[in-house]
Amino acid sequence: MRVRLQLILFASFLMFSCASQKKETVQFSPEKILDENVKKIKDVQKTVKSVDQFPRNIHKGQTQWETVGPRDWCSGFWPGVLWYAYEHSQDSGLKTSAMKSTEALRQIAYSPAENHDIGFMLYCSYGNGYRLTGNEDYKEVLLAAADTLATLYNPNVGSILSWPIKKDEYKHNTIVDNMMNLELLFWAAKNGGSQHLYNLSESHAKVTMDNLVRDDASMFHLGSFDDETGEFLKGMTHQGYADDSMWARGQTWGIYGFAIAYRETGNKDFLNTAIRLTDHFLERLPEDGIPYWDFDDPKIPNAPKDASAAAIAACGMLELSELVEEKDQKKKYIQAAKDLIEKLSSDTYLSGDTNQALLLHSTGHHPRNSEIDMPIVYADYYYMEALLRLKKLGLSIKQ
Repeated sequence: MRVRLQLILFASFLMFSCASQKKETVQFSPEKILDENVKKIKDVQKTVKSVDQFPRNIHKGQTQWETVGPRDWCSGFWPGVLWYAYEHSQDSGLKTSAMKSTEALRQIAYSPAENHDIGFMLYCSYGNGYRLTGNEDYKEVLLAAADTLATLYNPNVGSILSWPIKKDEYKHNTIVDNMMNLELLFWAAKNGGSQHLYNLSESHAKVTMDNLVRDDASMFHLGSFDDETGEFLKGMTHQGYADDSMWARGQTWGIYGFAIAYRETGNKDFLNTAIRLTDHFLERLPEDGIPYWDFDDPKIPNAPKDASAAAIAACGMLELSELVEEKDQKKKYIQAAKDLIEKLSSDTYLSGDTNQALLLHSTGHHPRNSEIDMPIVYADYYYMEALLRLKKLGLSIKQ
């Protein structure tokens, strides 16, 4: 009897020990993570040496952001991060920093268009600034930026030229990333700009939908067109593994971009496209819930991840959840977005004290061996956006 009692007590001790070693799952508001992020962003901003230098990435072995100038396509994301941090905290110092960083990009709106990324550069900076302050000067800059971006539109093709400098390689190229730049043009058309801005944006979205979306609901990164006849020549995946592979970030640009296009036009074809792209993305997610840089890299599971694609997808699905009518679809996309943000908010992806970024493990241009498995600023930008969206919905997440 005594031996039996000892065995029972020992078994109870083992059960208690195992239970105590399990990490407790805590459910809380996104505000907690936002508070921590804001503190870190404020500290980082103090180390940025000049208002015309913009954090972009952090190389392995480094702890501080590498910065770029105003004409880099990523320049608008850091001012956007500052605006998001201000939106959450209402900290006057962050507002001042955001204004100074935004102002350093003014020249982009009034210079000849060098690429399609004017939307990323100025809508993430001036766009958020105008949304949060109502500054009329910001509105004028945005309208000028939209007119500048519109100069890249080719009516023969019906889309905006993405890379003017690559005309020798592609007569007219349109990349899926460019879907995100349409938001600037749609906004401008509603806020004093011409109807032409709306028309060309709707046309661009349709051309992208008809030619870059594959039958299986994956996307080409790039479509090449004849610049005179408008004929679709070839689909390519410039930044992915292969022309027929599914590049993760490109798929998420499509998810978010077509959701915006439907929101602004009411064209159900755009909504259905966003749904198809999203469902295919979710079906192909790996077991741990964060996409590899390309879903078809033969090195999986030893291929790099892309946290930026997860953050963009979360934003796109939260946007989509507000547009679909069926309650089950709404719940599905909100839950999928929450799952992605919970994964990104884990010790695996949150930077913590490792370096100045918020998120680890993004991948930029793998085929060029550029920005592989490192923090990249647009991951932080869309992570902040997703957290703010969850906060506005009053939703809790687990960590």
